Amino acid sequence: MSKRILVVDDEEDLCEILQFNLCQAGYDVEVALSAEEALTMNVAAFDLILLDVMMSEMSGFKMADIVRKSQKTGHIPIIFCTAKDAEEDTLRGLEIGGDDYILKPFSVKEVIARVKAVLRRTGAPPMTPIVEINATDITVEEIRIDLDSKKVVIDERNVELTKTEFEILIFLLKNANKVISREEFIAHVWHDDSFINDRTVDVHITRLRKKIAPYGKKIVSRSGYGYCYEI
Repeated sequence: MSKRILVVDDEEDLCEILQFNLCQAGYDVEVALSAEEALTMNVAAFDLILLDVMMSEMSGFKMADIVRKSQKTGHIPIIFCTAKDAEEDTLRGLEIGGDDYILKPFSVKEVIARVKAVLRRTGAPPMTPIVEINATDITVEEIRIDLDSKKVVIDERNVELTKTEFEILIFLLKNANKVISREEFIAHVWHDDSFINDRTVDVHITRLRKKIAPYGKKIVSRSGYGYCYEI
């Protein structure tokens, strides 16, 4: 199961960048745009908190203090992120119980490396990328898609897919762990063809599941919402 990370920062663009890249690195990531919002969530369900120090209302230090004093959340590793570089701020963060401290601006690679290191240090196994996407290939677990040759290899065997099934599989894998509605499938795969309906999507998903066995069972349905490839 993917380790869950809570990113807390009032910079929405930065949150989106961190969420996307950490998800690509194999983590399950949720975002809160303030400490107040974060504390309304089930903080105890996360394995690590990436926490900005300087936010408009409650500071990251204050939130960390609350998290540390709770029996349910006191054990969760915290990495502080801030533009401040004063030594006293670093010391204060560590005194509160921060496990690491990253100064802005930082690179995404640095954040991922720090996250892995803190999880390893605190007893959680380090993550390795589960989804690898580049210009020519998509690899998810034992599924490899060659985008140039349009070939799908699963457990070292070639799998023959129709063009539609191929496009559906790519769409699912690129959005692994995200629920995709039937309307989104129709818009992305069939380009809003007026003759395509929800039943058509269901039929193609059923066929795809059989062809990519045993990984077909990872394409799960969410009643009333759509489909998701779960890692």
